[in-house]
Amino acid sequence: MTKTPIESIEIELAVFIRRFIAATTNKKVGNLDRAAYLLLHQISSHGSAGVKALAEEFHLDMSTISRQTAALEQKGYVFRIPDPQDGRAYSLQITESGIAELALNKQLRLAYLTKHLQDWTSEDQIRFGELLHKFNSTP
Repeated sequence: MTKTPIESIEIELAVFIRRFIAATTNKKVGNLDRAAYLLLHQISSHGSAGVKALAEEFHLDMSTISRQTAALEQKGYVFRIPDPQDGRAYSLQITESGIAELALNKQLRLAYLTKHLQDWTSEDQIRFGELLHKFNSTP
């Protein structure tokens, strides 16, 4: 049966995501799931952020982000900074422990990708990155 390009992309993305998550959630090297990794990366890269801003960034509801950030706070990876204008609001800042855990998990992810892309030309690697960025940037 002939697949359309969209059908091919859909199944290849599903396989890629399954393999990547399985390889990068090895509990022997770090303990961040995909959501925790992305939240810590966002806060580390862009500075402290509130739950509302994170929910908007990830296109998730505030209750989901609240639950995920509460787990990060419980593990000591983030801490709350009270909003001086609104006593109920706060921003989240990454801790040294969070920075270290993020770095460890990033190292694992990079090792996985390096291994799987080692036979690709640098031009193919660049193009793959550009296409993934284009895909992820599409609203």
